[in-house]
Amino acid sequence: MRHLKPLILAMALAGSATAGAAGLPVEVAQALQQMQDRLARLEARNAELERLLAPQPTTAALETRVQQLESANAKLEEAVASDRLSQDEPEIATRLKAVEFQAMGMQKQARMVESLEGIAAGVSFTTVAQHANGGATTTGEAESELSWRGDAQVSLPGGSLGNTEGSLFFHFRVGQGNGLASLNPMFSVPNATAFQIGAALPDDASPILAQAWYQLSVPLDEKPLDQSRQRLELNFGKIDPFLFFDQNAAADDETVRFMNLAFVHNPLLDAGGGAGVDAYGFTPGVRLAYFNDTQAPLGWGVSLGVFGSDSGAAFSDSLQQPFVILQAETAQRFFGGLAGNYRVYAWRNGRATHLDGVSLEAQSGWGVSADQRLGDGITLWGRYGHGVQGNPAFDRALTLGAEFSGNYWDRGADGVGLGVGWLAASDSYKAANPTLSGAEQLAELYYRWRVNPQFELSPDYQFIRRAGADGSADDAHILGLRAQLTF
Repeated sequence: MRHLKPLILAMALAGSATAGAAGLPVEVAQALQQMQDRLARLEARNAELERLLAPQPTTAALETRVQQLESANAKLEEAVASDRLSQDEPEIATRLKAVEFQAMGMQKQARMVESLEGIAAGVSFTTVAQHANGGATTTGEAESELSWRGDAQVSLPGGSLGNTEGSLFFHFRVGQGNGLASLNPMFSVPNATAFQIGAALPDDASPILAQAWYQLSVPLDEKPLDQSRQRLELNFGKIDPFLFFDQNAAADDETVRFMNLAFVHNPLLDAGGGAGVDAYGFTPGVRLAYFNDTQAPLGWGVSLGVFGSDSGAAFSDSLQQPFVILQAETAQRFFGGLAGNYRVYAWRNGRATHLDGVSLEAQSGWGVSADQRLGDGITLWGRYGHGVQGNPAFDRALTLGAEFSGNYWDRGADGVGLGVGWLAASDSYKAANPTLSGAEQLAELYYRWRVNPQFELSPDYQFIRRAGADGSADDAHILGLRAQLTF
């Protein structure tokens, strides 16, 4: 009875432990905690014994389970092996195929993006309608003509070695219509967009490969090409020389700016034929250029071009007596930091066409091309050409003009262009044609209206006085409308 007293006391106190163990004597609280710990161990041991005494699966049950797993695995492998989706296949196979298809699609897109990286392409379509007054034509009657031209250009990466990069350029051209055909003889060409394979094939709109050339760009300061401040450029192939020489920011593209060829390039080289390129304006050749932009945005460069002339431009013979041009250029900032470009060049053509249009001779000269921003939306431009050797029809040419941005009348993409020109007959031409003297004078005014980012309309007016330096010729008034689509 004496030994049961502590146990009875502990049991009596256990019921009141939850009410406040802090009020019990220390010895009693410790005894109660020991009893609770022992009870927890007994419960854990009892759970382990129940688990051990539970009935174990038989060998037959285990074999059945294994067979079920093997069958499910075989179905899964069969479903995964097929690219087709089936409603009877396991759900995990369907989900796995979905993930694989998504991954394959992403890989295909990545490969496509990688293969297209560095490729640039553009397509343009130009239609021109022109009308000339009767005084401008040889028939004395007004004339209207329609012409169209399409251009497709593709630039491809041409490999790299270190920081040196190459690129390939292809240009295809197609068109019909030579423009106004019965105009009085004149030095200028009112429609520089006109293109046709031949006068004898007016229905033929077959495309030609106008340009195909390779460019190698070499940085000279051990930096990536896009970060280099000094570089060399080498081009060779079939080229439009005016892509690299006599450039001008405001007068260099007949599809969006001035249409008269006298305003597109230096008249002595292009309208006058001094460059000696083929009938479509292209020729085989090579160009080497050096550019220095260490003081960017200021910079300067020097370039030399050697191109086929006369029959050499049509790959009919070698490059003997070629058209050679050397140009120096600089980019400057005037009038409070506004951009300007200034170029001076000299040329020599060993097989230029004599003013009689038949015989060949050496001709040489020099020229200047400049464009300068003036204010937020005005670009002034000018060219001068001066012949120093040979017998061209005209040997001095001055063209000046300006383009005004539509920002001034809340049409930022529109533009107005005005150009004037003076083409002086050479002494040889006046000697061969005693009734002719002075210079042909011309002017052109256009408005470029941006209908949408791909479509532009440009009404155009040209005035030509003393056509071909003929003081007796009536004034020519030529109205035009150009529609330009660009993609």
